[in-house]
Amino acid sequence: MGGFMESEKYIRFDWAMKHLLRDKANYGVLEGLLTTLLNEKIIIKRLLESESNRADDISERYRADLLIENAQNEEALLEIQNNNEYAYYQRILFGLSQQFTEYINRGKGYENIRKIYSVNIVYFNLGNGTDVVYHGKTEFRGIHNGELLNLSPFQRQKFNVDTVSDLYPEYYILKVNDFDKWSKVPLEQWIYFLNTGDIPVDASAPGLEEAREKLRLERMSKEELRAYYHHLDNVVILRDNIITARGEGRLEGRAEGRAEGEKRKQLEIARGMKADNLPLETIARYTGLSVKEIEEL
Repeated sequence: MGGFMESEKYIRFDWAMKHLLRDKANYGVLEGLLTTLLNEKIIIKRLLESESNRADDISERYRADLLIENAQNEEALLEIQNNNEYAYYQRILFGLSQQFTEYINRGKGYENIRKIYSVNIVYFNLGNGTDVVYHGKTEFRGIHNGELLNLSPFQRQKFNVDTVSDLYPEYYILKVNDFDKWSKVPLEQWIYFLNTGDIPVDASAPGLEEAREKLRLERMSKEELRAYYHHLDNVVILRDNIITARGEGRLEGRAEGRAEGEKRKQLEIARGMKADNLPLETIARYTGLSVKEIEEL
């Protein structure tokens, strides 16, 4: 472990994002995370006010729609979701589509937007994979030769991008649960903080110094602290419920699998008996199937 860990002194990111980081004075924290993740200097120009920016106390999740700018003064739309519950991949697509539609409906032209990003911080084991950060983008490949479809020279000049995927949204999924290994790698430092809420003294990733200043527990009032610790209790309960549900799901899945296997055997036997022209009532008596099920075979 590199450096002394100032445990229990900093507000966890999931709480901070919901209650503190929408304040312009605290943008530096989010800018640091995005700069580290996207590997280019990112500035938040403004929070895009919309229905999707409202906090949801039921699921303990928060979405923020942002207009960001890179070092080349190119603007991009970004949605960041902070999830503490089971979710599905379609939600990511829905959220991004909603954000873009709202932006266009406000009379903003797409021509000024270079890119759209979706950053999803999830505190549960989404999908089946061992990495902690996943990146997705859109590519088009030939179904016969696997060739990657590229832009023409005119399109590259017109859109000022190099590949077709640069024109489409990019997705990032940060699976931060259970990541507790401190590292010198900036992105891994962020993942560590997102999971544990701790910032070791040798933290060097962009934004963590701002987090050290802005997210100190001592800055919170007694009422805020009471709500914050209630949130931490809910996080523990939620994780326990997810683990329990996951275990029960495996047991239920095995039972359902056995039942489906038995059903298939019954159907196979019934088909054979029906092919031998045995009476439907006899087939039903020996297989346990209904006469109607046997008639439909």
